[in-house]
Amino acid sequence: MRVLVAEDEKMMADAIGEGLRDAALAVDVVYDGAAALERCCGTAYDVVVLDRGLPLVHGDEVCRTVVAEHPATRVMLLTAAAEVADRVSGLELGADDYLAKPFAFTELVARVRSLGRRSRPAVPPVLERAGVSLDPARHRVVRGDRLISLAKKEFIVLEELLRADGAVVSAEDLLETAWDEHINPFTNVVRVTMTSLRRKLADPPVIETVSGVGYRIP
Repeated sequence: MRVLVAEDEKMMADAIGEGLRDAALAVDVVYDGAAALERCCGTAYDVVVLDRGLPLVHGDEVCRTVVAEHPATRVMLLTAAAEVADRVSGLELGADDYLAKPFAFTELVARVRSLGRRSRPAVPPVLERAGVSLDPARHRVVRGDRLISLAKKEFIVLEELLRADGAVVSAEDLLETAWDEHINPFTNVVRVTMTSLRRKLADPPVIETVSGVGYRIP
């Protein structure tokens, strides 16, 4: 799941970003509305966590634009105002959810995950292919009768390959989904993660490399 956090209080924005990354999400962070719109133009986000009081371009305008131009992206508004009228006005902008500050971080993570599920096509609660079973809710992977322990990035990469349902997933798509803006686009981290994932899944191999294109589970 790819998330954009747009919050002008830098310490809060960075804390939210780090917390969501710890929850195995790929997160970008910006501090004003103009940067938020620029990022949304170049990246397909599942969820945008958006402060209403952003500088340069107000959060309300960012929300309207994202809703109009990126219909698959879900928007959660953050605000210090907790009155019913404020919540109603935020939802009338087209936002999918609304959270007043201060908030419990566990609630924020749960709401972001819920919105992210709504941004994607419906999938079975457990993903299965080629004898591999992955349960996203329980963070559980099984092959045959063997429970497999995966690192966060390995789990996300395997989930994306299973979601593709036999289609090829490029290294660039995996970078965009499992990592964030700070990753070097020329890194070999996808290849390294794939090597580790294949080793843990063991023989016979289930992940196929399509030369010059990407990876798939046929």
